[in-house]
Amino acid sequence: MLYITDAITIQDWELTESFMRASGPGGQNVNKVSSAVELRFEAASSPSLPLPVKNRLRRLAGRRWTNDGALVLQCDETRSQARNRELVRERLKELIEKAVTPPKRRIATRPTLGSKKRRLKAKKVRGEVKALRGKVDPD
Repeated sequence: MLYITDAITIQDWELTESFMRASGPGGQNVNKVSSAVELRFEAASSPSLPLPVKNRLRRLAGRRWTNDGALVLQCDETRSQARNRELVRERLKELIEKAVTPPKRRIATRPTLGSKKRRLKAKKVRGEVKALRGKVDPD
């Protein structure tokens, strides 16, 4: 069981892990041991997640979200299969924790009168500098 918050826990039957050979350094070990982990979480059909969390999770996941509504995470950072399993589960937990917190609403603000005046003054000064760069009449 993967504990996310007080209200959200993901059961082990919702997660599917598959193991494969990792690429990169590792000598002969990399050719013999399947240490890379691919974690598949059927998020769209999960009873553990509320609908708003699923929608935010889909947006956060990006390319890792499949067409059939599964979240696929991979890890082949270490030589140890057990450590890779821990890392990929931590990543899933962090991603869901981000999706649980709703984004803050942006409050529209207006620029102050002073900032408007400063901006217009800076534009005027800059325009004068550019005007002085023109050709000088020989009068």
